[in-house]
Amino acid sequence: MSRIATIEQLEAIYGHPGETSTVKVADRITPSYRVLIEKSPFAALATSGPEGLDCSPRGDVPGFIRIHDEKTLMMPDRRGNNRVDSLRNIVRDPRVALLFLVPGAGSTLRVNGRAHLSADPALLASFKMDGKAPRTVVVLTVEEVYFQCARAIVRSDLWNPDKHVDPGMLPTPGRILAEMSNNRVGGEEYDRAWPERARQSLW
Repeated sequence: MSRIATIEQLEAIYGHPGETSTVKVADRITPSYRVLIEKSPFAALATSGPEGLDCSPRGDVPGFIRIHDEKTLMMPDRRGNNRVDSLRNIVRDPRVALLFLVPGAGSTLRVNGRAHLSADPALLASFKMDGKAPRTVVVLTVEEVYFQCARAIVRSDLWNPDKHVDPGMLPTPGRILAEMSNNRVGGEEYDRAWPERARQSLW
């Protein structure tokens, strides 16, 4: 198998990006990019730490990632599994990236920057949902932001309901946990209880 080992080899295959791929890059949240962020209910957060890379799904009501100013985004850390992989990484390496999705839209939005965590009581209180505040907020300083063309969304036909996978064809979390733990945890009871447990712990 041939391995590409240098940038020169890579550029010999792909060439250089055209103007439309570079002129769209900004170092701040522009008015158009603001709209995409405010309409997005989902983003993937990428972080890096001593153990390696991590990519974590983040979702909430549209606009859940707050635009504090044109250089600053704020994202509440809602309830989850308490692994805090992303947060551990941010504490040790501030470099982060976000990929925003907008249901029904082809374009996605990419944001690169540096982040820190805040547990300021007033800031946490400002993100309350259903009377519950997050335990921390990720504060991201924007270094680079640009939209990604729609080809990946078009190829995947992501938003087509006719292409949705029947959940019954997929292994459930309970089944996976049971397999991984020799039936110590998980199983059918876990799956039966999960919808109510999730409803009570969204925020």
